[in-house]
Amino acid sequence: MFFELRKKRKECREGAKSLGLLIPAEGSLELSGTEHLHDLRRLLQTRGPKSPDMSDKRNESCHALKCIPGEYIREEAAHVRKSIPSQDGEATYIPGTLYCTNLRVAFLPDPSPNTEDCSCQTFMHSDYDVALPCIGRLLAVNSFTKAKVLTSTSTLKFIPEELIICCRDFRVLRFRFHDSGLEPQAFRVSMAIAQAHESSTKDGSYEDAALKNLGNCRPNQEEEVLEEEEEKKEDGSPTLLFQTLRDWEKELQRIGAAGWRVSPVNERFDMSTSLPKYLWVPSWFLDNELKRTFVHFNERRIPRLCWHHPGGSDLLRAASFHPDSDPEKEDMRSVETLMLAGHPQCVIVDVTADLPSPPEIQQSYSKLWNLSLCLADSFVSFSDEKWLSSLEGTRWLDHVRVCLKKASEVAVLLAERSRSVLLQESDDRDLNCLLASLVQVISDPHARTISGFQSLVQKEWVATGHPFLQRLNLLQKNDRDESPVFPLFLDCTWQLLQQFPGSFQFTEAYLVALHESSYVPFSSTFLFNCQWERGRRNQNRFLTQLYTPINGWREPLCLEILEKDGYPVKEATGASLPTIWDWSLRYSPRHMARFRNPCYRRSGNGGSNGRALNGNFLPQNIGKMENALPGKRTLYLFSKGSLSLQAHFFPWKNGSLAKKGSRRSQGSEAPREQDRSRRCKTRSFLLHHDGLLLLPSYAGPSIRLWRRCYLRGSPETQVGLFAPSIVGLTEELDLLQERLNYWQARGS
Repeated sequence: MFFELRKKRKECREGAKSLGLLIPAEGSLELSGTEHLHDLRRLLQTRGPKSPDMSDKRNESCHALKCIPGEYIREEAAHVRKSIPSQDGEATYIPGTLYCTNLRVAFLPDPSPNTEDCSCQTFMHSDYDVALPCIGRLLAVNSFTKAKVLTSTSTLKFIPEELIICCRDFRVLRFRFHDSGLEPQAFRVSMAIAQAHESSTKDGSYEDAALKNLGNCRPNQEEEVLEEEEEKKEDGSPTLLFQTLRDWEKELQRIGAAGWRVSPVNERFDMSTSLPKYLWVPSWFLDNELKRTFVHFNERRIPRLCWHHPGGSDLLRAASFHPDSDPEKEDMRSVETLMLAGHPQCVIVDVTADLPSPPEIQQSYSKLWNLSLCLADSFVSFSDEKWLSSLEGTRWLDHVRVCLKKASEVAVLLAERSRSVLLQESDDRDLNCLLASLVQVISDPHARTISGFQSLVQKEWVATGHPFLQRLNLLQKNDRDESPVFPLFLDCTWQLLQQFPGSFQFTEAYLVALHESSYVPFSSTFLFNCQWERGRRNQNRFLTQLYTPINGWREPLCLEILEKDGYPVKEATGASLPTIWDWSLRYSPRHMARFRNPCYRRSGNGGSNGRALNGNFLPQNIGKMENALPGKRTLYLFSKGSLSLQAHFFPWKNGSLAKKGSRRSQGSEAPREQDRSRRCKTRSFLLHHDGLLLLPSYAGPSIRLWRRCYLRGSPETQVGLFAPSIVGLTEELDLLQERLNYWQARGS
């Protein structure tokens, strides 16, 4: 025992000397093994971050971590092995160096003939890097003790043999340290990661570095032009960001909404700070009349167009009526005009009646995350009955099911006759985003292309003011408002992709990459809550406008001011934060090639060519509601799967629209509505065959767990996902062949 302790002390002393630490001479100070380890820990923790000069010299070589401006390396550990799952249960390892910077944890593989050129290494590589706010849990593992959850104040009484990083996006990264005298590196880098993770959530340095300097990480302009031309060549249209008037006009022309126009009434955000600059409103509706309606809705979010159905219906969205507003007669007439949108009939969809609330979504998602970690840390299979029972207890699949059901019902309402369908939510910023997007994915083939889907996310989520910063909690400032509404939408889209694989241009790998990227706070897409906030945060960093008069004249910031403050600006249009759609920042061309579905069947009637969809959307003999009498305007409330006729348009004098005493429609109305839904479902095969309306099955067995996203820590479910080796690629080909055989047998 004495000789073992002496040997261990000698190894610690040698490791500390290699780090340049001053250790008392042998025999000058008698310490026990535990006291010596605490003393070594204290000496290691006194080391500060490595100077930028050291990191700059290190970055001069090819095989070194490439840092963005403002990023520096805090600690690093060489001879680390990253665990890679395999199908036979035997873990394989990639040797390399583990880095901890002030922004991320990065793993750089050692150079070998089989690895990619280091000059092509992307920033925030999806396989090897994790942003500090994306870390959900740190575990230090030693074969002689229980695993220890690491925090900045942890008292680690052993030197870790393995470090496990459990990410909030369900990734599980495992790093094993060298076991021949390099234990101080393992201890040092583990504690540095824990301290960097906690410090990133307390001060604003992380946010400042991301906002100030990430614009310099964009590909050069020539590469961006080539990528945009290639995207337009393959998809027919580039991704629209909906930041300019031109984008809104271009999309309005594509959907063929002839009775609508783009209104700049909110161009300076003086009507509503959470709405976009531009709104789609009826062509005959003047802006002066439009301004009268804002005050009567929560957060001043008025009804406006989301999507125009080729059969004539219009999909609108709005917040709930403001309970304290006192509208005049002219105001009520203006609101009525907006809701009807030129139709004799308006159906208000009570979104909150059937869908889960944001707190319920967060609670379910948290349970699912913890359950996935239990599967990763144990030998329990995802087919185990007890684990499946726990999965059912999370209610996550129930939430996915009701979202698909509600979206299908709204799609049928739009398809069966010409009417306005208004999605109404309390603040119009969470469930309305989800439902409006799902309805368009189900109904519009253009939304199933890569550029169309990205434009859809920009229009219904980013520009419309979904509070990404609060709901995803990227900077971990407020856990109370966190709710993964957007990941729930991605799960619903994955369910549609599984049921209609040939109708989508993108693949499961694309959705997984988008799910991962939503937790990376290095883009403008998910780092803000609305366009107004995005503009305010960037006005002192990048080119913007100080004032926009009505005549359209704009005064840009002087480039000399930006350069004087240390913000490099090459051209007037070149300084901007990258969006999440700049995939080349995180993914190599080999990875991005897996985003496209080789089995995609482009619809002949699709709208991806820039034209409006035609009217052959539903069979002509589908059941329809009786036409309203000329000059008569009717209002229905759609809640819990049934329609109820409302005696009045507004709730201010007659109670809530969802009031129990509201008069039901004629006795045969509800049965006819249910009968129409059944007839629509029986024709789902025909509708899918046309490549237009996708009516998914949301019965129990049809809704499955997205294993390749949520079970990232389970080896058998990660096989084939971004395979880093020849063996992994072979396994992926086998999986694809099995799926191809299944669909060929089903088609025959």
